[in-house]
Amino acid sequence: MAEVAAEPPDFTGLAQVAHRVRTHLAAFERREATAPPDARRAGVCVTLLVHRGEAHVLLIKRAPRGRNAGQWALPGGRLDGAETPVQAALRELGEETGIQATPTDVAGVLDDFVTDSGFVITPVVVIPHEPVRPVRDRREVHSLHPIPLRRLTDPDIPRWHTDADGRSLLQMPLRRGMVVHAPTGALLWQFREVALLGRTTRVADLVQPAFTSR
Repeated sequence: MAEVAAEPPDFTGLAQVAHRVRTHLAAFERREATAPPDARRAGVCVTLLVHRGEAHVLLIKRAPRGRNAGQWALPGGRLDGAETPVQAALRELGEETGIQATPTDVAGVLDDFVTDSGFVITPVVVIPHEPVRPVRDRREVHSLHPIPLRRLTDPDIPRWHTDADGRSLLQMPLRRGMVVHAPTGALLWQFREVALLGRTTRVADLVQPAFTSR
């Protein structure tokens, strides 16, 4: 008998998505990175919102200057003082996009990712209880890009590219002209696998392309 393909998740209602995501993250055993106390740490937000009647995740394109200039990213940044990664992620989300989320909007936390540049990134999944309309901080953000969750679960996501050194690099082709690599691509892939599809997938060993390490 032919195998019947699984029905794709319904991403039209944020309430349904929130229940799915929270349930999957509650069952997920996240891994904290082993890092020295003085390691540089950052928190980023995987933020869900409704755009054009459908659940999306919010990406940003960094301003064409400063750290990670022009790169695709999740809202977030370095910890300030005694902040926790969750506190830093929520603060940066507000500063960069105007979305004022609270700890009750946090659906869960994915694995830490250690970058080639020495940062320990903690991805925080955020589902605001109230409708939001992001507004970019022009100093840090060039543009805002809501990506449909259904796109994250398409069968051509992710794809793999072999670089000149023979390394296998993850690529997330989310739309025309937008191919997201690790570390942001790795965080999105784990979000897809764990939070949306309920699979235990680890991404700590994924390779970054050289341009993301600057």
